[in-house]
Amino acid sequence: MGDLTRLVLKRLGLGLLTLLVVSILIFFAVELLPGDIAEAVLGQSATPETVAEMRRQLGLDQPAVWRYLQWLGGAVQGDFGVSLVSGEPVSEAIGDRFVNTLFLAAYAAVIAVPISIILGVTVALLRNTLFDRVANVLTLTSISSPEFFLGYILILFLAVKTNMFPAIASLSSDMSLSELLNRTFLPALTLVLVVTAHMMRMTRAAIINLLASPYIEMARLKGTPPWKVIVKHALPNAWAPIINVIALNLAYLITGVVLVEVVFVYPGIGQALVDAVAKRDFPIVQACCLIFAATFILLNLAADVGAILTNPRLRHPK
Repeated sequence: MGDLTRLVLKRLGLGLLTLLVVSILIFFAVELLPGDIAEAVLGQSATPETVAEMRRQLGLDQPAVWRYLQWLGGAVQGDFGVSLVSGEPVSEAIGDRFVNTLFLAAYAAVIAVPISIILGVTVALLRNTLFDRVANVLTLTSISSPEFFLGYILILFLAVKTNMFPAIASLSSDMSLSELLNRTFLPALTLVLVVTAHMMRMTRAAIINLLASPYIEMARLKGTPPWKVIVKHALPNAWAPIINVIALNLAYLITGVVLVEVVFVYPGIGQALVDAVAKRDFPIVQACCLIFAATFILLNLAADVGAILTNPRLRHPK
């Protein structure tokens, strides 16, 4: 077995171990919530006999460790139980919503990733110029602003005052692609403003750090044009940190969309999580949290593997 395969398998094992620990935290955190789940479902007027029967149906009369093992075994097979509110399987209740969240994240990523890389390289070339200072101020402002604040600002100027885009991202199955892109533009733009700023600054920092390397100085002394120094020499060696920050921001696009989906009433898994918390629908809460954790860990694993593949020093640590 090669060093590269061993490193990838080691990262995969650590990812699975992390996901196992997170699943334990998710399940028992819900268990520690105050109140009785059966009483919350039936209401305060329920009789003790009815509550006891509901606890039996939900399996609450069994030890918590046994219920966790049953839940984990079902989750591995894609079975997260049954919704306490609607009675339908959790996988069916959140399946379409998770697809909607993935679409929104992909929509934002297609816009944010190329823009952030191009801007990062550009401001690295124009370091300490007026353009660089303005870009830094704008990106710091974007990073410092909460997502819900940016969302409301966009709604005010692009939906209320100009009526260019709808303020509520309502979706239907018979929509065309152009209409779908139009209705989801504002939530996607909100995510773009947040992640583009972070990715641009990290790309700029990675390029500027490499510009001080001896081989870059040698390329400059030979008269190589500045754009060629960046594209041919600096950028290939900066891919490892850039890939890491892109993967982390893609993870944020999927796991950090809760506030954005609530602001725009977008039918995604973040909105489903908020609704489930309000209704105390704990199977959906646990499933959403586990999906978020698995997605974040998977994309972090992808970032680690990408860094290993693009950096010879990580492939051959000795």
